[in-house]
Amino acid sequence: MLKRLTDIVLALCALLVFAIPMAIVAIAVKLTSEGPALYWSDRVGQNGKPFRMPKFRSMRIDTPLLPTHMLTGGGSYLTPIGDLLRRSSVDELPQIWCVFKGEMSVVGPRPALTSQHDLLALRQAEGINCFRPGLTGWAQINGRDSLSIPEKVMLEAEYRDRQSIGFDLLIIWRTVLKVLRADGISH
Repeated sequence: MLKRLTDIVLALCALLVFAIPMAIVAIAVKLTSEGPALYWSDRVGQNGKPFRMPKFRSMRIDTPLLPTHMLTGGGSYLTPIGDLLRRSSVDELPQIWCVFKGEMSVVGPRPALTSQHDLLALRQAEGINCFRPGLTGWAQINGRDSLSIPEKVMLEAEYRDRQSIGFDLLIIWRTVLKVLRADGISH
């Protein structure tokens, strides 16, 4: 209950603080590439419930529907400002709305694509699916794109075992540092 209340307060504050920057980014995406400003992807949420998660579109509209790490020559699909959006993690800002709505949390395992069957199966086996997916998480700050799926799930299981408000605050703090340094981003 306290975690959900914290999520609502943080999401509301973030929506207020980032409203104008998000509007500017949306305009920049529209001006620099064909297609909508937001990209909506089908994700798996808490207890396997599907939901639609927005991101600022950093890839061209003709990009194959694959996880980024599986794209051959993924960088060639980036929009003119896509690399900047990803390296700064600005592309993730629209997900604050999902936190406010209760589909996501500020901290938790990153939401899997519905096509990531191997990740979903390992999460199910480890009892990770009971968590609301997060904007950031323990696996995110310990490797992000460089982690294998088993390593990611191992870190998510560690989060499951250590979860607390204090641990969440540590993860948020380390996320801010990672974002400022653009650590662990491969695409």
